[in-house]
Amino acid sequence: MKLLFVADPLDTFKTYKDTTFAMMREAAQRGHAPSACQPRDISWCSGQPVAAQVCDIQLTGATAKGAPWYTASAARHAALRDFDAVLMRKDPPFDAEYLYATHLLGQAEREGALVINRASALREHPEKLAVMEFQQYIAPTLVARSAAAIRAFHAEHGDIIIKPLDGMGGMGIFRVKSDGLNLGSIIEQLGNNGATTLMAQKFLPEIAAGDKRVLIIDGEPVPYALARIPQAGEVRGNLAAGGRGVAQPLSDKDRETARAIGAVLAPRGLLLIGLDIIGSSVTEINVTSPTCFQEIEQQTDCCVSALFIDALERRGQQQRRS
Repeated sequence: MKLLFVADPLDTFKTYKDTTFAMMREAAQRGHAPSACQPRDISWCSGQPVAAQVCDIQLTGATAKGAPWYTASAARHAALRDFDAVLMRKDPPFDAEYLYATHLLGQAEREGALVINRASALREHPEKLAVMEFQQYIAPTLVARSAAAIRAFHAEHGDIIIKPLDGMGGMGIFRVKSDGLNLGSIIEQLGNNGATTLMAQKFLPEIAAGDKRVLIIDGEPVPYALARIPQAGEVRGNLAAGGRGVAQPLSDKDRETARAIGAVLAPRGLLLIGLDIIGSSVTEINVTSPTCFQEIEQQTDCCVSALFIDALERRGQQQRRS
């Protein structure tokens, strides 16, 4: 298969933990041909297919720190529909430019390209807001601009988390305890004085045991979750915020939740989903560039990358038959 990875610049990858790199490595080991571009490289001109300036890449296999992990060809102009699959792996923020990229990818789909995850599904399931469809699995949650609404939510629940809708890696997450210390300034800062919508969630003390990343591939949960455990003085378990990742077998409850959500979302074109679960409550549904493949692979006998490429190959075969 010819695979196009739409991602952040390759030189920014931390290959010891990067999930997109793990996908590329597994694909290359199977004889598939990876290429790469950034969203900014994609364009469309009337009368022509959606195309991009892409580089064909070869993985070097180098593991030493600082050693180049890939070589790349000169950039070439290629139609997205000429690839067997286009993998949208650009990290958030889910801003206007990300939205525009999904529209270009949607046009490429109309021209015959297979885009993973599907462009319309990326648009319709922003990671913080997708939980609204699955209220039976979440803790008390509020989405609002209104400072008064957030204050009332805090008054009801006493100990809450406030976060922006477009963050990643734990950016901009604040905990406000029952004393309400700094609640006003946090709302003003994160909410840009009422111009920006925020999410508030009841604080879940089970975070001490980890914020679990549960991966779903083509509707089926991966057998292991990665519990991201906050370190001393932190409320955030995110690995980017210093959390410690511990792989653990999926609990029966989390497997049931993941299968139920996967059964709804996979048919919409979400081949890869990352649920964030604290205790038994889903806090986010990640669909843009879910991570944690390598952390699970390094601690267990489960090759998540192989499960994903298996699913990608099946989807490619279905696309060719249709």
